Amino acid sequence: MGDLMRPEETGLLSVLHQADGAVDFSKPFERDVYLFDTYVAGTSHITGIEDLEPHLQVGDKLDFYREPNNPYDPQAIVVKIADGVKIGYIPQKDNIVFARLMDSGKLLFGKITAKETKGSWTKIEIQVFLRD
Repeated sequence: MGDLMRPEETGLLSVLHQADGAVDFSKPFERDVYLFDTYVAGTSHITGIEDLEPHLQVGDKLDFYREPNNPYDPQAIVVKIADGVKIGYIPQKDNIVFARLMDSGKLLFGKITAKETKGSWTKIEIQVFLRD
């Protein structure tokens, strides 16, 4: 046992301790894992999307929320911008795996990669990420 090093001798504690003495485990090990490219479905059904579209920028973070009581899709995932305004859904064809991940407690989010207005339809392309 004499060959074991004390934690303070390894430098590990200095990496995990903040200046105020608190221990921070999340930041050194936390990462965002890119999963998939898709688009936001249902934007044509969102009231006021035309007014909102100019404020949506490439790189903006999007929050995802499960909507298991959705009458059209029990795996529905709502897409909202940072201030909580709904802009649509993850497409039904893409959402089953993401819904299962979210239902098991995983945090998923998106980032806008492109946007385009085609007539009255606003196409918002996104990347989906898992916070691990």
